[in-house]
Amino acid sequence: MKLIFAIAALSFFATGIGITTQQDNFELLQAQAQAVYAKGKPEPAVTLASRAIALEPQNPRGYYVRARFYEENREPAKAIADYDQVIKLDPRLPDAWQHRGGEHFKLGHIKESIADFDQFIALVPQQAPYHWQRGIALYYAGRFEEGRKQFELHQTVNPNDVENAVWHFLCVARTNGLEKARAALIPIKGDARVPMTEVHALFADKIKPEEVLKAASAGNSPPGQLNRQLFYAHLYLGLYYEVLKDDEQAREHITMAAGKYRTDDYMGDVARVHLQLRWPK
Repeated sequence: MKLIFAIAALSFFATGIGITTQQDNFELLQAQAQAVYAKGKPEPAVTLASRAIALEPQNPRGYYVRARFYEENREPAKAIADYDQVIKLDPRLPDAWQHRGGEHFKLGHIKESIADFDQFIALVPQQAPYHWQRGIALYYAGRFEEGRKQFELHQTVNPNDVENAVWHFLCVARTNGLEKARAALIPIKGDARVPMTEVHALFADKIKPEEVLKAASAGNSPPGQLNRQLFYAHLYLGLYYEVLKDDEQAREHITMAAGKYRTDDYMGDVARVHLQLRWPK
């Protein structure tokens, strides 16, 4: 989905007044860690962040910074452990709940993910309409009616997103059947991403699946962009075939999205989690 999620400002990153020498060292190590990570050196960055934590083990900022390194480096179990410490030290920090929820989702911990997203919204209620990640987690939890409501709420702040319409469709189909889901398909205009126009038409039963793949492969897109287009094509073809109860083709397309055309972002995680939950090895 398009990343329009507005994360609340982290008040705990504000620099205090009357800083001690020890805190100066902590701040310096934090700054050095982030500078090193920005240069593409995650291991030295983690080492520096760990040194900062050793200086101030009761300061949630140290764990938060290291957790973000682990998150970006795709080490969700380590990230969760650090977010646990952040929340233990200060449970009022909304971003820690949000990020931990995302890391739980990566590991297929759906209930834990939803619980963290709910706590984030409790702390920052104005963010509720933006939380499409929560809607997807609700879908995998089998809480389809709540998922439908979440996607309808998201539609109010993101009216041109085909993916939101599709996930709403999937929730409705699970509770009310395919025909009612088609009748309730949210109309979308303005999503210029390839092949989203065709994906929407597919779920509206206006085109055939092969037309989605044709659109995703058309033109002379750079390799990275082509990979992303084919990722989305296979992900939504897999979800489409699952609605039709064609398990073989659903698995084939989801496997392509999670494997050959994988992307290392939230929707890429969705494909991998889907594969893990539906067809565990």
